[in-house]
Amino acid sequence: MDRPLRVTCLRGRTSDRTDGAGAGAQALAERLGGRVIGEAEPGRPRDWSEDLPDARPVLDAAAAEISAALDQDELPLLTASDCSICISTLPTVARRVPDVRFLWIDAHGDFNTPETTPSGFLGGMCLAAACGRWDAGRPGTIDPERVSFLGVRDLDPGERVEVDDAGVGTGVPDDGPVYVHLDLDGLDPSVMPVQFPVPGGLAAEEVREVLARLVAERRLAGLEVTAFEQPGYIDVVTGILAPVTR
Repeated sequence: MDRPLRVTCLRGRTSDRTDGAGAGAQALAERLGGRVIGEAEPGRPRDWSEDLPDARPVLDAAAAEISAALDQDELPLLTASDCSICISTLPTVARRVPDVRFLWIDAHGDFNTPETTPSGFLGGMCLAAACGRWDAGRPGTIDPERVSFLGVRDLDPGERVEVDDAGVGTGVPDDGPVYVHLDLDGLDPSVMPVQFPVPGGLAAEEVREVLARLVAERRLAGLEVTAFEQPGYIDVVTGILAPVTR
């Protein structure tokens, strides 16, 4: 890597439905020599309207860590319990990195809105919020046409309409800087257990090769890793991240 790596785990309430992913995020950051910000809170199912205001401290901390890394010419690598941090991280990156594109590696699009969500889960609405498809009350949004899906294979009917209308792409962007969001359920469930398994996912080596390509081309603008429910599989995850962390 041509820039030092800044690894940060974000603890606190976002939309955690279990305790496992927060513990996994902390274990991964500590294995990578990073630091932990915030305190653990118990996971529990709640509606997005309750979780969004309570998530503000974590969202603010995530944006601050991205900014601090970029100010110091470091490469940000964030770990968090779930994908909701993207509400603040993606717009922060967009403000700071000219022409950046976003690679969304996930089994799910997380592109529901308050009108389309069948579950009320903030983590299933967060990318749509970051793209301005609904108002989450945060500063800034990103152009959804700068987002590309990889491994996404489970969309709700209304969510699929939103994705199509927004112009979200697919595949690894061919040029320009790329910020990567990696939800580990983008991997096939045979690789490791996850909270929301969907068959037909990516192999670990496929994700590792994508990261290796972006690193080799000096196009990786940063990375966030979420939904690591199984710390016993930490060697699998660190292997995937090796092109970034070595």
